[in-house]
Amino acid sequence: MIDKRKNIADIYPLSPLQEGILFHTLLSPHSGVYQPQVCLTLVGSLDISRFKQAWETIIARHQLFRVSFHWEKRDRPFQAVYPQVNLPWEEQDWRDISLDKQEQKLAEFLEVDRKRDFDLKKPPQMRLTLIHCPDNRYYFLWTQHHLIIDGWSSGLVVKEVFQAYNGKIELSYTRPYGDYIGWLKQQDKTTAKAFWKKELTGFTTPTNWGIENNKPILPENISQAEQEICLSENITTNLKSLAQQQEITLNTLIRGALGLLISYYSGEQDIVFGATCSGRAGTLEGLNSMVGLFINTLPVRIKVPPQQNLVSWLKELQTQQGKTSQYEYVSLLEIQENSDLATGTSLFDTILVFENYPVDLSVAQTTQSLTIDSVKSTEWTSLPLTILVAGTRELSIKIKYHCHRFSDGDIDRLLNNFQNILTKIIENPKQQLWELSENIGNAESTGNVEILDSLLPQLFEKQVEKTPDNIAVIFEEESLTYEQLNKKANQVAHHLQKLGVKPETLVGICLQRSLEIVIAILAILKVGGAYVPIDPTYPLERINFILEDAQISILLTNQDFPNCPVKTLINLQTNYFQSYPEQNTNPTPELSLDNSIYALYTSGSTGNPKAVINTHRGLLNRLNWMQKAYELTPDDRVLQKTPYTFDVSVWEFLWTLLNGACLVIAKPDGHQDSAYLASLIIEQNITTVHFVPSMLQVFLEEQKASQCNSLKRVICSGEALSVDLRNRFFQTIKAELNNLYGPTEAAIDVTACTCQTDDLSVPIGLPIDNIQVYVLNAQLQLLPVGVVGELYLGGEGLARGYLNKPDLTAENFVPNPFKAGARLYRTGDLVRYQEDGNVEYVGRIDNQVKIRGVRLELGEIEAILSQHPDIIACVVLAKEFAPGDRRLLAYIQTSQTEDISEELRQFLGERIPNYGIPSVFITLESFPLTNNGKLNTKALLALNYSSKKEIISPRNETETAIMEIWKEILKVDNLSIDDNFFELGGNSLIATRVNSRLRQSFSLDLPLRTLFEKPTIASLAQRIDVIQLSVQPAATPIDSTKQRKEIEI
Repeated sequence: MIDKRKNIADIYPLSPLQEGILFHTLLSPHSGVYQPQVCLTLVGSLDISRFKQAWETIIARHQLFRVSFHWEKRDRPFQAVYPQVNLPWEEQDWRDISLDKQEQKLAEFLEVDRKRDFDLKKPPQMRLTLIHCPDNRYYFLWTQHHLIIDGWSSGLVVKEVFQAYNGKIELSYTRPYGDYIGWLKQQDKTTAKAFWKKELTGFTTPTNWGIENNKPILPENISQAEQEICLSENITTNLKSLAQQQEITLNTLIRGALGLLISYYSGEQDIVFGATCSGRAGTLEGLNSMVGLFINTLPVRIKVPPQQNLVSWLKELQTQQGKTSQYEYVSLLEIQENSDLATGTSLFDTILVFENYPVDLSVAQTTQSLTIDSVKSTEWTSLPLTILVAGTRELSIKIKYHCHRFSDGDIDRLLNNFQNILTKIIENPKQQLWELSENIGNAESTGNVEILDSLLPQLFEKQVEKTPDNIAVIFEEESLTYEQLNKKANQVAHHLQKLGVKPETLVGICLQRSLEIVIAILAILKVGGAYVPIDPTYPLERINFILEDAQISILLTNQDFPNCPVKTLINLQTNYFQSYPEQNTNPTPELSLDNSIYALYTSGSTGNPKAVINTHRGLLNRLNWMQKAYELTPDDRVLQKTPYTFDVSVWEFLWTLLNGACLVIAKPDGHQDSAYLASLIIEQNITTVHFVPSMLQVFLEEQKASQCNSLKRVICSGEALSVDLRNRFFQTIKAELNNLYGPTEAAIDVTACTCQTDDLSVPIGLPIDNIQVYVLNAQLQLLPVGVVGELYLGGEGLARGYLNKPDLTAENFVPNPFKAGARLYRTGDLVRYQEDGNVEYVGRIDNQVKIRGVRLELGEIEAILSQHPDIIACVVLAKEFAPGDRRLLAYIQTSQTEDISEELRQFLGERIPNYGIPSVFITLESFPLTNNGKLNTKALLALNYSSKKEIISPRNETETAIMEIWKEILKVDNLSIDDNFFELGGNSLIATRVNSRLRQSFSLDLPLRTLFEKPTIASLAQRIDVIQLSVQPAATPIDSTKQRKEIEI
């Protein structure tokens, strides 16, 4: 309570924004975030005594310079006004420091001074520092706490100080800040909250730029930087003229441009960012001349219909802005709590500050003996990105940002793109919104490389002429030389030719692993046909579907096939080659690069597989690049282990045989037997092998893997390759590791990267020859570096399309908007460009999930979880247990025998936001794989897991005490010690109350951020116990009655 006899003039509650700033100040002490600075450079004769007296006059004039703040043992904080305070004056003497060193020293001094905390319980919340420099120059620094003043008020105060200094003692009357607090109490909060609730209805996911690094960091470790561009006087004038012509404000125009920029980066058409408002639009008389904290930060919701006209859209924004100004006194916390966002989720991470403060320093120039040479204001916010727009003749755009969230390159590009959009607005105000962000991104492609005229059969036959006696292929105890292989392939080829096989004829192959697979593929290609591989282990229903769908009339096999529905069945068992005469002549079909070469069936969304038709041109381009990149020689041995129904097998077969190397075929089902593969690699001196990352993980656990010394290169594709798996590879195998990427629809692979041990990520690399890579948004616009978009592919590698599915082909192979007459394939994969030009794989479009209204990439969580030293492998999936109850499940292989779930939660909590931490960790000895060695996610999700939440009671006194406090303040029962404070309805103000109670209950100086770092009862209790053990008991108990008498806290 307040004792009026003890020097307190008045008390009143905090304004909504003051409450928010107080919370952030307590959450991040010593950060200096809410301590703005105004630095004046004064030149001339300064009467220091008179200058100090002027400041004393202004401090006596305005209440906010004489307040203290109190929050402990209170449901809501309050401020107390003192009748008078001492002038917080300091001086520094830099007269012996040369002018060229003063600028650096000033920057260092400002940084140190900004982080000097104010004692919020003792006024004033400001300090004044006069620095003496040579030649009658002074730096005057006014450091404030944002709790008491905003930028508009700072301009008013500086003006008043110099009016007082210059002898104008009779200043006009200004109302005390308490009047504003009283006016706030009288406002209709119910109507205001209803307005904001309606304004934000349906907005459930915060808008991200798409380039942020979301790794958590302690507040004291946050470093900040800023970058700035200045628009030319011509651009500024044209922007102002356009705003005037269309009867909108320049602020609205800037907001619109920022909305377009965020929409362009994020890919969202419904976005929200924050914007500061003066807070002086109310009906209180004299509000514009009052000094204090009136500014507020409010959400700006902008919808961006791509086809809408720019001018009409801007006018709608102007109207919307006029409506919101009536309710700009509502606190952001209250607005957020009434929104549709999940509890604890911030509405935005970006704010726009349009500075139009009424700063008039002309009064300071009334004496010739003293002038103000420059004025510099410095202010930071707790948000990761703040955009400040200011200026009169030339607008400046300054971005202040957290360095751990954004790179310097990100911000540089963002500023340039902002300027580009503003310039486009001026050039053509009548254009549609989508046109404003067109072509300001990046496309990456490689130089064109001529494709050889020779066709694949001819290239193989030339290799036969070069190395006829070299071993071409080995399968267990059997082998064939190049000449023997060619003769057998010719036997089958001439047979097929007699049966009418020619270019564009689809010929089926249903063979067990054997030499006959190679013979069959070559034979079909030699006569111009396209092969259709069918796995003999497929269910009969699937085999029959493929035979019917592809209308196959000829099937090559090496096993009995009763009731085969095809017209002609050719059984390539040993007696086949004895029955048909050898053929030394190579067939010469009329074949072109655009003829089909194979049709591979892949999974289809309808439940039935679909066939992708690829051409000689696409495959030849792919194989030519591969030979140029990896230089296979006749001394190499390539392990053929991929099932021939998958496209990796195509290069295993043909790249090897076109370049004179030896192909070693693994035994049936051997491709999933890591022990067998390791032995085979060692015995056969294999130099080149392919692994899907899931299978590579298993292979590296094999004891003999480290003995595979013959390996020169290992090629990975088919899944994302993690940093952890890459590192484990280099620890185990001394060979080159290459990460390739490509869909079946684009001739196997389209990008490639040679892995390096010190890279922070494993990108999918750069485009191969004659391939164009585009990262596009939903409007098929190019996206800038760092922004996640869908990967589109163009160039020579594109497949013809899907067999007998013209609609599906048209849906996925779309016209190339950047090249007339060309096509693009939309991959459904999310990627982004890195600054070095490499493409980084992020995940599948359908692998994005929302948890508590926040969009998450499962691959990002997996990548971070895999960095834990005890994790061997991990997979994170989302599973819906009930409508609206979607949870993250982590499936893990660990090197530990005991449960490490809590350790993993803590590990992730230090690296990703709380909503990205899986609800449960399921330990497995091994992961289920599909036939081609990829992860079987359906089998994982089918594992029995109980979704019922267990109520865990307190296990000790600390947990019991915390639970009682939570129950009382949160008004909830049936708590479990693993319940999350914010999921239970906790917010920043409630956190302040809980923290105050915890400090009392445990007699600890507990930082407010502890509750944010440890949001469950169990983790919070553990932290409190650790603190209690580390704190030495005081020698003398604190006597609370000896604390300040004016205020009982």
